[in-house]
Amino acid sequence: MHDAPHPAPGPSGAPGIPGGPLDRFFRITERGSTYGREIRGGLATFFTMAYILVLNPIILGSAKDMTGARLDPAQLVTATALVAAVMTIIMGVGGNLPLALAAGLGLNAVVAFQLAPMMTWDDAMGLIVLEGVIICVLVLTGLREAVMHAIPQPLKQAISVGIGLFIAFIGFVDAGFVTRIPDAANTTVPVQLGSGSLTGWPMLVFCVGLVLTIVLLARKVKGAILISIVSMTIVAVILDKAADIKTWGLTTPSLPDTLVDTPDFGLLGHFDMFGAFGQVSVVTVLLLVFTLILSDFFDTMGTVVGVTAEAGLLDEDGQVPNLGRVLLIDGLAAVAGGAASASSSTTYIESAAGVGEGARTGFANLFTGGLFALALFLAPVLTIVPLQAAAPALVAVGFLMMTQVKHIDWDRYDIAIPAFLTIAVMPFTYSITNGIGAGFLAYVIIKTALGKAREVHWLLWGTSALFLVYFAIDPVEQLLGVK
Repeated sequence: MHDAPHPAPGPSGAPGIPGGPLDRFFRITERGSTYGREIRGGLATFFTMAYILVLNPIILGSAKDMTGARLDPAQLVTATALVAAVMTIIMGVGGNLPLALAAGLGLNAVVAFQLAPMMTWDDAMGLIVLEGVIICVLVLTGLREAVMHAIPQPLKQAISVGIGLFIAFIGFVDAGFVTRIPDAANTTVPVQLGSGSLTGWPMLVFCVGLVLTIVLLARKVKGAILISIVSMTIVAVILDKAADIKTWGLTTPSLPDTLVDTPDFGLLGHFDMFGAFGQVSVVTVLLLVFTLILSDFFDTMGTVVGVTAEAGLLDEDGQVPNLGRVLLIDGLAAVAGGAASASSSTTYIESAAGVGEGARTGFANLFTGGLFALALFLAPVLTIVPLQAAAPALVAVGFLMMTQVKHIDWDRYDIAIPAFLTIAVMPFTYSITNGIGAGFLAYVIIKTALGKAREVHWLLWGTSALFLVYFAIDPVEQLLGVK
């Protein structure tokens, strides 16, 4: 699959054919690819990750900041599409790898459900910009190796799994499949199935959509998530017209007056890089930024290595070509995402779909990015998707992230227990930060108890100390007389 025959070179001066300037710049023939394969790959990548144009506005748009403000869904579609288009094309030209970028799932959940309730949207997006700047500095100074070695690989995988469960839980809750039991119910069970049972047409849309998504994934259909979202949105629009439905929640699936509209760039530039420091304690801000860096940085490393290996592009030492440049562009994508209020943008594992179609160079990104640019004008269509049609995708992405659990050695308790706490605490406390903190602290404590404290990297000791303060912030503040 990786060693396709090289097409015969054509006239050396002609663009767009083997041997031309584009071919030489992107090294298309050299990598055993063709223009046709690159175009197909670029299209496949877009259609497997285009769901982010629906999910990112829903995730960010469903949350309120500390003032009760919500972000406008149409503006979120514009911001999401713009950043994805620009950064994907930059990655193609600058990194020359078939790696597409867009707002990161998991990272947008941190912004919506972790950061926003503690501060304003401008402050939350400012932390994303700050996170991206720090990642760029880490890349430029070569400190990425130190950070990589500090966190044990099983804990990195556990973080991804925990975020997956958290996202799946959000999907079930957003759809109304899982609901909170009111305290007046006088029961010790915190959540339940629907309102005690599953009722209503919107719930049927979610359940059918979940089955459809599962079947398509099991059959390895390309674009499974997007197909499910589109199909169930069409069903929801029909049901909304035909049945008497009281409410769909945040988004009602009714056809807009126009299918195409001028992009609304109203969210661009609305960020305050240091505003969060005035809303929460410095320790909390530092931990939040660390959480963002950890999620973004290591997810990117795993994605880049995995997709590049699948494309057969690793060098003889197993290294990714242009790795420094790729990581720098990914860091800049985080900055761009925060500056546009689209949340942190990162490299997408769905890029593997393009590789499966034959993409081997950044030329494929020109088509992926071009389609994202076209989506700028489709906000009216993209904002009619109800939560019940999009939520199955959250559950599916949760499953995909969950698959990394197989790489954790569950027979080694010094690794397994911290990994378990990381995975379990995230959804159970509705907090990604809490899960990472619980895992780190457990790892340090168990290693110390086993007489293996020297195996713990000093960066992990420092981070665990910060998490200890984070969890004990109330007594610490009382001790210091802060409150």
